Amino acid sequence: MVTPARFVRTAKASLRDAGNPKVAESSRRFFKKHDTASFYGVTTPELRRLEREAFRQIKGQWELAQAVAFAQAMIEVKQLEAKSFGLLTLSRFKPSYEPKLLRTAKQWLEDGHCANWATVDTLCPFVLTPLVTAFPDLTSRVERWVRSRNLWVRRAAAVTFVPLARRGERLESAYGVSQALFGDAEDLIHKANGWLLRECGRTNQQRLTRFLLRFGPRIPRTTVRYAIERHPEPLRKKLLVQTAG
Repeated sequence: MVTPARFVRTAKASLRDAGNPKVAESSRRFFKKHDTASFYGVTTPELRRLEREAFRQIKGQWELAQAVAFAQAMIEVKQLEAKSFGLLTLSRFKPSYEPKLLRTAKQWLEDGHCANWATVDTLCPFVLTPLVTAFPDLTSRVERWVRSRNLWVRRAAAVTFVPLARRGERLESAYGVSQALFGDAEDLIHKANGWLLRECGRTNQQRLTRFLLRFGPRIPRTTVRYAIERHPEPLRKKLLVQTAG
């Protein structure tokens, strides 16, 4: 059987071989100057192809424990493509997810292994959202992450509910998380919150509009602008005025 340690070496080698300095430089532009994001220079389609081909080596051999061990090793690599590779492979074991994986994922956030918006936004839909979907009792634990001192834990609290809100699910949780984040000082939280609200409005735009009007000046302007992107233009202009402080 291919061990997680051996699979790590194989995955990292494939990413290094596929890396392109120009792609790495281009990717870096999506992050702020003070961010520590590092890249091999592998495009997303190529990354997914490499992961898909590599997975054939361990398909049918591994159980969840091996996948978590692999993801743990990959999430600790500084290059973002390695982190994504590990999370993509872990996501293939969704049917076997266990509630204790939530604690592991939170530790990755707290330990700085997901210290950028891109890795958080991969961790959430591939690990955290499936967890709260399969184990509803975990929902309240993620909701409480809004009180964390860690920026990335707070962002994960919002982004975890984005895929669910898009389907009109867990809207009470989504709106609750959103409201709790209004006073957050971080721009990356304002954007994530606006994204969450926009998805809340996908299945019930009227409810989103009422929510925005209710809390108006308390909501950061960036959040409002993101939230109303799908509203008709006349209503967008009206809401920008009506929600202003």
